[in-house]
Amino acid sequence: MTNEQDPRWAAILARDPKADTLFVYGVKTTGVYCRPSSASRLPRPENVEFFETPAQAEAAGYRPSKRATGDQTQRTALDAQRVADACHYIEQADTPPSLNALAAHAGLSPFHFHRIFKAVTGLTPKAYASAHRSRKVRERLKGQNSVTDALYDAGFNSNSRFYESAGQVLGMKPSDYKAGGTNNTILFAVGQCSLGAILVAQSTRGVCAILLGDDPDTLVRDLQDQFPKADLVGADHRFEQLIAQVVGFIEAPALGLDLPLDLRGTAFQERVWQALRDIPVGDTASYAQIAERIGVPQSFRAVAQACGANSLAVAIPCHRVVRSNGEVSGYRWGVERKRQLLERERKH
Repeated sequence: MTNEQDPRWAAILARDPKADTLFVYGVKTTGVYCRPSSASRLPRPENVEFFETPAQAEAAGYRPSKRATGDQTQRTALDAQRVADACHYIEQADTPPSLNALAAHAGLSPFHFHRIFKAVTGLTPKAYASAHRSRKVRERLKGQNSVTDALYDAGFNSNSRFYESAGQVLGMKPSDYKAGGTNNTILFAVGQCSLGAILVAQSTRGVCAILLGDDPDTLVRDLQDQFPKADLVGADHRFEQLIAQVVGFIEAPALGLDLPLDLRGTAFQERVWQALRDIPVGDTASYAQIAERIGVPQSFRAVAQACGANSLAVAIPCHRVVRSNGEVSGYRWGVERKRQLLERERKH
């Protein structure tokens, strides 16, 4: 099928603004890309190349036209405001609103709303609502609410629906989470490495914390703060082998590190963390590149926040994420530790 026969070419000829969310087109003779509604001079159809997103056009070597840049800035701001309003709507609702209700509230079609919501937040509306409810449960369980009251206050229509996912949401039974980790044993050990003090902790599901710092006592208090009533048990000989494995990786990255992990984050955070684990030893990626890899190119700031929320140093290698210009910055355990880790991995 030639470009002239493609229905997208008809949208360009009509300068149809409704098609602006569906595709962009690159002009081979100028090297720029435009939205279908662009008032720019129409190119010859044989010089046109279609792309689903601006990111795809830029990856193919096209740059945005001046008009496209201005339009995109305005559109991005409008989309961000619509999504912010939708998030507030979700958070205020007694039960999660349907996609159709959210789209109607935003004045968009369900397809278009779903697309921009995910582009801005990195989550689908359903996943955002689920994460919000889970957060409300955590907050209420830490208060004086009963477990049942906490579930219904957070928007779960039945106990059974929540208990089906409680293991992933809380990492333990809701009643135990409310009691600050009661009935849960967390093994831990504190050691020393060339980066300073290191604490490794493990729940029944896997390694739940790898903390770095200057003071061993501070690291233990950080662990206690998360589950003040959990049974924290100092390591035996077998567990000391685990911390030795982590320290060995820090000192010699070529050894590799493959541990069962107990991840406790939002759906978006866990997508980011998985993308970090896919970065090979010795390589780096920018926050923008990670956002692109998980399919949400506009969410690079949220990617940075997910890196900061990581409590599993080196196992989830957030130290491999740098600024777009290659500068090293933003590390939970100190920029100097980040530089040292990267330097060792480059020599690997």
